[in-house]
Amino acid sequence: MNDVARAAGVSSATVSYVLSGKRPVAEGTRRTVESAVAELGFSLNPVARSLRTGRSVMVALIVPDIANPFYALLARSLQDELRGRGYHVVVCNTEARRDEEQALLREAMHQRFAGVVMTPFRLSTTAFDALRGAGIPVVVSADIAFGAVDHVAPDAEDAVRQALRHVADSGRRRLGVVAGPRDATGGDPRLERIRTHAAAVGLQVEEEAVVHGEHTRAAGAEGFRRLMLSRHRPEAVLCVNDVTAVGAMEMADQLGLDIPGDVALVGHDDVDFATLVRPRLTTIRYPAREVGRVAARLLLEQIDGRTQPHTARVSAEFVPRASA
Repeated sequence: MNDVARAAGVSSATVSYVLSGKRPVAEGTRRTVESAVAELGFSLNPVARSLRTGRSVMVALIVPDIANPFYALLARSLQDELRGRGYHVVVCNTEARRDEEQALLREAMHQRFAGVVMTPFRLSTTAFDALRGAGIPVVVSADIAFGAVDHVAPDAEDAVRQALRHVADSGRRRLGVVAGPRDATGGDPRLERIRTHAAAVGLQVEEEAVVHGEHTRAAGAEGFRRLMLSRHRPEAVLCVNDVTAVGAMEMADQLGLDIPGDVALVGHDDVDFATLVRPRLTTIRYPAREVGRVAARLLLEQIDGRTQPHTARVSAEFVPRASA
């Protein structure tokens, strides 16, 4: 870096600002420095920088299921936002298991990662205290807050109300829910939103019409099967995400049921395959790319020195299609 500074006739601090992008540099100065960098073949040594700063340039993205397209899009967006600042994203899969969540957090702290972005499922709400104590920025993407850490959360109340109104306007009254696991930290906020707003539009959500399971295709199929074989079969089913909704569609086909003729179906998230399945899936769009962008912004603000935790909400939107 000193060699580049001498060749460009600037200070080594100016070279650092050009390479990191952390401070504005005049356009002419930036071009001169970049020319010197190219001529000398200089490149930053991330290992040396990590030894000096005590922190790597790696950011951990810890998610419950990387096979879920929502998390794949989130990862892509997070990487796109962070690479320009010299950070690299390592994607870690937990299968929504508490032991894996805890182990990956310990690893991120031992490796002195530059930051952690996580969707936790079964951690305690104080699980990030050790990371914060070690000075490692954390952003949680979840429906509930996890202590005093930055939080990306959905603003979904209006979208849920619109989805329920859409179902009620079709003349259906008995509503079933393929919900998340019973032991998830903070319960199941998506289920609670449905319960809160269903009665206002004349929909009934009986306790026996709620089935709990993981956020997987297999759980969606099994949950839908149980609902369809119950004494009071629901006329419409809302699923915890689009992956479980696809599982429900597959089970409907096995049972010889027509969607939406026999039962309406609504998903959540609006991942890419929601428009590829037939019938196209009615869903609540929670934009994964925007979640990734917001999480990256919050993380960079912490890296740059912000210490007070912040919550950012990303708007959800009801998307009516053919399944309901």
